[in-house]
Amino acid sequence: MPNQTFNPPPTEWEGVPILKKTIDLYKLYYNYTTLFPKKDRYTLGATCEKYIIEILEILLQASYLTKEEKLPLIKKASNKFDILKVFIRLIRELNIIDQKKYLALQTIIQEIGRMFGGWMKSFNNPIQKLPL
Repeated sequence: MPNQTFNPPPTEWEGVPILKKTIDLYKLYYNYTTLFPKKDRYTLGATCEKYIIEILEILLQASYLTKEEKLPLIKKASNKFDILKVFIRLIRELNIIDQKKYLALQTIIQEIGRMFGGWMKSFNNPIQKLPL
């Protein structure tokens, strides 16, 4: 038998950096929720988790669409993301997580925000290459 290497199939999000970052956000947030007090885990904690999952779902859907079809979904995901940011800030203000954990979440949140901004800008200001 010839020596063959096994290459796993590519993951769905390899070509969509914002999707990978949102998955990273979910993983980090998920780990933090185990530290939440029980009452907060099932209220504000669950709400934030629900929003992250909804954003992931929308981004996955958008990744399969044409550029023209993506815009409404990107706007919807961006709106949900803005709401999520408020809830994450509230979690910190209620001292459900400490400053260090908040800053770790905030770092990923800011990256995702920049990605949304760039994506939205590309729809509003498409750069057209002119022939030389």
